[in-house]
Amino acid sequence: QAMAPLHPVAVQCQEAQVVVTVHRDLFGTGRLVRAVDLSLGSASCLPVSQNPAEDTVTFVAGLHECGSTLQMTPDSLIYKTSLSYKPTPSGNLVIVRTNPVVVPIECHYPRKSNVSSNAVRPTWAPFRSTLSAEERLMFSLRLMNDDWSTERLSNGFQLGESLHLQADVASEGHVPLRLFVDDCVAALSPDKSSSPRYAFIDRSGCLVDGRADDTTSTFISPRLRQETLQFVVDAFKFAGDDRNLIYITCHLKVSPADQAPNPWNKACSFNRASSLWAPVEGTGDICSCCETGNCP
Repeated sequence: QAMAPLHPVAVQCQEAQVVVTVHRDLFGTGRLVRAVDLSLGSASCLPVSQNPAEDTVTFVAGLHECGSTLQMTPDSLIYKTSLSYKPTPSGNLVIVRTNPVVVPIECHYPRKSNVSSNAVRPTWAPFRSTLSAEERLMFSLRLMNDDWSTERLSNGFQLGESLHLQADVASEGHVPLRLFVDDCVAALSPDKSSSPRYAFIDRSGCLVDGRADDTTSTFISPRLRQETLQFVVDAFKFAGDDRNLIYITCHLKVSPADQAPNPWNKACSFNRASSLWAPVEGTGDICSCCETGNCP
């Protein structure tokens, strides 16, 4: 999935039209896609020009053309379209050697400003088919040593110790993002729905294990950075089962860093001293559902 061209799809949002330039080495493998297999929008508009020397094709379309759609927010006009690559069999009519790809494209224009001088640059939406790692959010979850300085070399623990877990997202090229852990489930197999199972983070970001008696499980506050969330969980095993290998599956997600945390996006720990739930950031009321269980 490494790319030869760093940006196989380039978008220019102009005052009245969008210009999309596509490198025919779409997957970065050195195998060029055919121009006839590329189209723009639901109307399947074809490229207006090709550059054989640079192996690129270019689409030019008015903002209302090629089946684009318009979304209006209080502050912006958002024109949405998509670049489609649909490989057709060549030679051997039974097989193809590449996957179809749909690349969502958006052009944002402020509603209360001069669009010719203050247009907002387009932002990438997630690919519906794998194109490259460049436009995908890369999440990680790692066991860290006790001072958080490096990744822990061993995944073995004694009961009475604590797991130091660090979740990260690499957000280069995206708007500033804040990472949350939606839920974490422990099980005796990689299937998190297997039985027995124990959800120690649940309810869209409540570290419910910290509510149990005699535990110190908590989210670490404040954060190192918005793209990182650290939490500590006391080691445990399943009652009545001698197996000592536990699988942990966590669901990570992001929200824009400028969006205030809310009951959907939160990181809440139980404070035993005050007997109250407290968020890593945001107002305390976003954690109220951690106690009631009525979380979105």
